[in-house]
Amino acid sequence: MMRRHGALALFLVFVAAAPLLLPAFYVTLFNYIGLAALVALGLVLLTGVAGIVSFGQQAFVGLSAYTTAALAVHAGASPWVGLVAALALTAAAALALGSITLRLSGHYLAIGTIAWSVALYYVFGHLEVLGQYNGLDNVPAVSLAGWKLDTGSESYYLIWLVAVAALLAARNLLDSRVGRAIRALRFRSVMAESFGVDTAALKLLVFLYAGLLAGLSGWLYAHYLRFVSPHAFGVNAGIDYLFMAVIGGASQVWGAVIGASILTVLREWLKDLLPAVFQKSGNYEIVVFGVLMTLLLHRTRDGLVPAFARLLPAGARRARPPEAPALPRRAQPARGTPLLELRGVHKRFGGLIAVNDMSLAMRSGEILGLIGPNGAGKSTVFNLVTGVLRTDAGEIRFLDERIERSTQRDIARRGVARTFQHVNLVSNMPVIDNVAIGTHLRGGKGSVAAMLRTDRDEERRLLAEAARQLERVGLGEHLHEPAGSLPLGQQRIVEIARALCADPVLLLVDEPAAGLRYGEKQALAALLRKLRDEGMSILLVEHDMEFVMGLVDRLVVMDFGQKLAEGLPAEIQADPVVLEAYLGGIE
Repeated sequence: MMRRHGALALFLVFVAAAPLLLPAFYVTLFNYIGLAALVALGLVLLTGVAGIVSFGQQAFVGLSAYTTAALAVHAGASPWVGLVAALALTAAAALALGSITLRLSGHYLAIGTIAWSVALYYVFGHLEVLGQYNGLDNVPAVSLAGWKLDTGSESYYLIWLVAVAALLAARNLLDSRVGRAIRALRFRSVMAESFGVDTAALKLLVFLYAGLLAGLSGWLYAHYLRFVSPHAFGVNAGIDYLFMAVIGGASQVWGAVIGASILTVLREWLKDLLPAVFQKSGNYEIVVFGVLMTLLLHRTRDGLVPAFARLLPAGARRARPPEAPALPRRAQPARGTPLLELRGVHKRFGGLIAVNDMSLAMRSGEILGLIGPNGAGKSTVFNLVTGVLRTDAGEIRFLDERIERSTQRDIARRGVARTFQHVNLVSNMPVIDNVAIGTHLRGGKGSVAAMLRTDRDEERRLLAEAARQLERVGLGEHLHEPAGSLPLGQQRIVEIARALCADPVLLLVDEPAAGLRYGEKQALAALLRKLRDEGMSILLVEHDMEFVMGLVDRLVVMDFGQKLAEGLPAEIQADPVVLEAYLGGIE
């Protein structure tokens, strides 16, 4: 923590002193770096963290720049009026384009961003009111309290004030309840939905935020250069911005500044150096730059910020989160209350019948085991109960309310939490942050509160709850380690702690003992029994029969998607039909 604050202080001192120490050329260069860093920062959040690849951020820069320039040139509006209009139009465009584009995935999403960015580029170049390809000139400089920012050194402080504020806001955002959900979007969206995160709305929010950052850059660009033309907003500019984010570190906030600095400065140096080396003019810098970037990305795939961080001495061990008032707990239903019921549930995948006329019932306060051979349909039942999949037929009732058509978020709000058959953690995020995702529905502060740091009281309570649950499951010594660095067995326990953070009525646990040693299994069984004694109900899938038989109250056996048997553990162990299907028969 001290190391991070020290680096931030040095950066701020350097930014403040740069115009006083550097020649005018480098001040101008730093202005371009600040403008580019704003756009790259949006891409860090959008592409590096949320996993939404966009080649179209330059279109938002151009939309904002043209809006403020046209208002100033044609209507005589002040730059501050232009700022409001530019950001409003950029936000509207981002919401409209994002609501369409984000329905795509993979390379289709990236191609979609290229398509609308090219379309906007030609709009800029063909409208007479925008000066067509000649652009708009005589854009007025920004005036602040009577001080006209019409030189590079004067504009510098406005550009970097905005850039630093955006960097700090983005850092605050990622260090929050909303930020944890954003970090889960890239690879763990199903997990995030299962703990109440509205992933579609969150993706649109990140897209909007990245668009607004590009819009701020466009407004500053127009009033700094005092000239706007479409050539600055072509597809090549979008590729450059994406390069900046990747070079610095696509998932690192400060990578936006490092990437923008390296690309901008290196390009200028190569433009001067290479013609002298080859004794002729030409765009040699593009070739050399491409080779250098390829080598750089080959050696540091995660960007330069993580590489630099590894060279610095390790900081002090982060402390356990401070104690905070406990979060409100939901009332558990009385023991023996009908809790979960499946009636004639069917699920088909093409020609494969995964679940066929499945029925079961469990009551509050019991541990119900769901067992069967591989491929029997157990995990499919879990996905149907939690809303990951929709039933083709039949009913699923939770506390006597039908939920088979409910979303994952709605089911999570009702008090259903789960773990996953295959570990579903954000591997590069600390253990405590992974576990705190489970508290998502128990907090209410949004992204604006996170950016302004007004969510700290709630955040302390959420992190304290995550720490308590980790202590509860025996992992209190691993709070700040990356989740992916833990052994597989401990990662499964982290998933249980995350589910407990949701304060569930029903806990669905999918193969929790896989990868655990004997002593760890005994500790896990003791924990599950304790949870049951506290009133929690548990639906358990497990292949370790010794673990299951000594733990559960009742068993349901599945085979080929159907219920084969149901009863007490001793009854199931003696059932010849179960032995035939599950163990291959007996002599």
